[in-house]
Amino acid sequence: MTKLKILQEGQSYTFRSYFEMPYEVDQILAELGYCFVSDLLDLPKTNRSLIQFAQLRQDIQDSLKLTLLSSETSRREVIIAPILLAVARFCQCQIRLEYPLQVNDWLKGNLDYLLQAQQGFLVVEAKHEDLSRGFTQLAVEMIALAQAEEQAIVYGAVTIGDGWRFGKLEQATHTITQDILLYSVPSQLEQLLQILIGLIEAMPYELNR
Repeated sequence: MTKLKILQEGQSYTFRSYFEMPYEVDQILAELGYCFVSDLLDLPKTNRSLIQFAQLRQDIQDSLKLTLLSSETSRREVIIAPILLAVARFCQCQIRLEYPLQVNDWLKGNLDYLLQAQQGFLVVEAKHEDLSRGFTQLAVEMIALAQAEEQAIVYGAVTIGDGWRFGKLEQATHTITQDILLYSVPSQLEQLLQILIGLIEAMPYELNR
């Protein structure tokens, strides 16, 4: 059987291009030299008290009563941005929106959200729908970030606002693992926050292991 050729030499692809491709995530990542695994990720979780996020939960619940999440913009403004900004304030880390990144003609575009803590990064890709293809785009963004910043480990999350899924890139094995768990908002907001903060807290230690 002839090996499927998805990416063509001389062609240019943005991160968004991978979301629009009609191929499976493992096929696309294989073209970029990475293996895809779907498994239960052992994600770090913070032990710190999250009592100060009670108002965030109430704000999101109130907003959901008044807003129809009918577009990517509405999902970003009502759920995604408030969560990530609250996490950034809590952790005192930088958050960049629409962060431009170009490694080569196959790895380029804007990252919706990029949280940076000391030596580590967490990239978040926001979508209106289709978490599956959204993860494909996220995986390519993690590859680009790992190469651009020479990171051994990169964490990421793809979200449609009320649903979040995490991923982990390990450069040593060229493996990207998609967590099989999905976290719902607002019902699992506390678990989501524990992981987002835990990832940021763990970054320097993960990278130096």
